Amino acid sequence: MGNSKDSQTDRLLAAAIYVSSFFTVFIGPLVIWLIKKDDSPLVDFHGRQYFNFLITYFLYGVISYILMIILIGFVLAAIVGVAMFVFTIIAAIKAFEGKAYRIPFILRIL
Repeated sequence: MGNSKDSQTDRLLAAAIYVSSFFTVFIGPLVIWLIKKDDSPLVDFHGRQYFNFLITYFLYGVISYILMIILIGFVLAAIVGVAMFVFTIIAAIKAFEGKAYRIPFILRIL
């Protein structure tokens, strides 16, 4: 992972996990990850990172929604949305470069 053995295809597929999430939040990344996770450590790493990211930020969204009762949730929801967008782009770029990027503020579940 993150070395010269990672093929251009593996790097492209690892980046595609993140890029496809803009169009299909769950299905696209899941299909790519399930097909290539056993063949490519890079794709497996980024697939796990993406799904940990998805689960964690879903929880952040639920917490923000609950906190909307006391109005601070609107600010938190905006911050979570911007963070998801920015971290997804950064992760896609790092994956395409063949680097192992750990997305900040996520739970390591998978």
